[in-house]
Amino acid sequence: MNIDLTNCDKEPIHIPGKIQSHGFLIVIGQDGAIHYHSENIKNFIPEIPENLIDKHISSIESIIGKNEPPDFINKLITFGRTNGFEQTNPFNTDIQGKAFHLIISHSGDFYLLEFEPAKSDSVTDVHRMIGRSISEMLADKNLQSLLNNSAVQVKNVIGYDRVMVYRFAEDGHGEVIAEAKNAELTSWLGLHYPATDIPKQARELYKQNLTRLIANVHTEPSGILAAANNTQPLDMTLSHLRAVSPVHIQYLKNMGVESSFSISLLYKKELWGLIACHSYSPRFIDYRSRESAKLIGQILSSALEFRQDEENQQQQERYKSAVDQLSRLMLKDNNIEYALTGHAVTLMNAVDAAGAVLLFENNMIKLGVTPTDSQITSLTAWLKNNIADTFYYTSNLPSAYPEATLFRDVASGIMATVLSRELGEYVIWFKPEQLQTITWAGNPEKPAIVTNDGGMAHISPRNSFEEWSQTVTGTSKSWTNEEVKSVVRLRSEITYAINQKAGAIRLLNEKLKQAYEELDTFSFTISHDLKNPISTIKSFTQILLRDKDLKPQTLKVLERINNGADKMNNMINEVLDYSRINRSDFVLTEIQPGNIIRDIVNDLLLVYGVDESCITIGNTPKIQGDPVMISQVFANIISNAVKYSMKSEPPKVVIEGMENENEVVYTITDNGMGIDIKHLPRIFELFHRTDNVGDIEGSGVGLAIVKRIIEKHRGKIWVDSELGAGSTFNIAFIK
Repeated sequence: MNIDLTNCDKEPIHIPGKIQSHGFLIVIGQDGAIHYHSENIKNFIPEIPENLIDKHISSIESIIGKNEPPDFINKLITFGRTNGFEQTNPFNTDIQGKAFHLIISHSGDFYLLEFEPAKSDSVTDVHRMIGRSISEMLADKNLQSLLNNSAVQVKNVIGYDRVMVYRFAEDGHGEVIAEAKNAELTSWLGLHYPATDIPKQARELYKQNLTRLIANVHTEPSGILAAANNTQPLDMTLSHLRAVSPVHIQYLKNMGVESSFSISLLYKKELWGLIACHSYSPRFIDYRSRESAKLIGQILSSALEFRQDEENQQQQERYKSAVDQLSRLMLKDNNIEYALTGHAVTLMNAVDAAGAVLLFENNMIKLGVTPTDSQITSLTAWLKNNIADTFYYTSNLPSAYPEATLFRDVASGIMATVLSRELGEYVIWFKPEQLQTITWAGNPEKPAIVTNDGGMAHISPRNSFEEWSQTVTGTSKSWTNEEVKSVVRLRSEITYAINQKAGAIRLLNEKLKQAYEELDTFSFTISHDLKNPISTIKSFTQILLRDKDLKPQTLKVLERINNGADKMNNMINEVLDYSRINRSDFVLTEIQPGNIIRDIVNDLLLVYGVDESCITIGNTPKIQGDPVMISQVFANIISNAVKYSMKSEPPKVVIEGMENENEVVYTITDNGMGIDIKHLPRIFELFHRTDNVGDIEGSGVGLAIVKRIIEKHRGKIWVDSELGAGSTFNIAFIK
């Protein structure tokens, strides 16, 4: 690609075809043959042949490591394949009498052998200083003090001129939030940098390479020679010597930086920020020192995660307490509106908002600071016509709904949940405009200059890093994940209360009757018009499978057709079950769920081969319900918990019931892949499956069936989940 600032976000920086020249690279295949190597090997080993392509690594081992035992590279790779290369890296060797580190990593079917000097430019012993520095870092309980002290400690350890803690915002731009620097340097604390300065693909690589060194921006990178049959470029994602984008090199030169070093900071496996280190003279840090510095980043990441989780937990408990109290008030009061708006705890306590409005049964009840009645009416009309989901939130309403500019001072951010689209019933929370003055390191709207070089116009990274201020309007404080979860839960509670107290007088009886008639017709069509052709397909497939003369490939295709017919038949049966639930008569009887749950768990242990210790069954208080339907509920939820936690090490599923004076609540908790916050409002919808389920089997019908069964039992179900951290399904049965 011809890369400039117009397309640098698409630059394939993982396949640069070059390395930084302070070390050299050899790439071997599974058979030990050399497929690639850097052109600069002779700079380090003059007597080695210029072209090593297709030679076996054993033929040059004695030249590379004169004091090493025979076949030492193959032995290192064999050990690393079994135990992980972090156990072998770095391997200490000497080349031409100088100490070198050999670092081994994977690249598809290849092994990267990277050789770097084993001595840093710094006189500081990073390895020795690391323990004391970490102790001093973690002494701070306050988050900002922790970050400030971390910058100071990293500077003391590696001796760079400037060390910054750089945090990424949701849109990818970054801000310097802590800094330690030489006295003569101008402070960059508080400066913001556009997302293009560290584009998306670079941010992705920082999640895999937790440290990144650019030793000298002025040295020419070394090219990589490849075998003639190597048509694919070498993937250098895990390479430590990987060359740097020319755009980024020019960017550092424009700042006067001659060497940079970064340490990744992660939160929940996502890139939170960087410890970015700048030197105004060339600097090299050896592999062991970089690994020691990486430990600082990992410990700081853990400290950040702990403090953020602690804050989230406090917020979650506050919202949960408010929603629980509102739920009790709705079931106690005959007037749902008054229950939500007339007590000491109101809709306002479910989130951190400045105002809220409840539109219910042709009434508009406003709390706190809100737009005017006419503005709210126009806003709800816009929501009805433009937002298809039952849940919507934004912290920049004027950008989506320009009319909101008129009342952005009170409602730049909204969170809206639909109670009934047909009746125009909503709950909407409002956050006011939060004016921000952002100080950029240069004007982000003019990030580049055009220069002429030999008649060709190239875009160069900006040279000006003078402060440039921008006032951001029409934006509120962001809605947190905890606020989203709180509103999803509250909507479920409101819907439940409406169904309990006002279902008989709601106006959709005729539409509901018509829908049931259409559903009956639909069910009849499925059971007759669809199941018969499937039976025919399956019958003919089974006949063909008996023919032993068919080729193996043909038999394999027929097996797939047969399995597909079974899958389609199961899906049809699930849809039929879904359509029948509300029309099925049942008699409530006393049930001991413990027996049902244990039978389900025993079956799942056999099916999935899960160790018995992975599933914990706590108290199982009795409930009132239909045994067949309740068995279907527990089977669906528990099997999902097991399926979606299979990849966790180890998988954990906990099933427990709790009893109070009004209800029995069962919780099924797993440590699986979790549910993205954006999918929570729709998790019980028919045929809805989340993006991250991969190849895990499912039709998207099971949870919809579960919800219908629970509602038929006059109970309620809700879920609390976090992506990558597991899910908790809660099922409440009335006594």
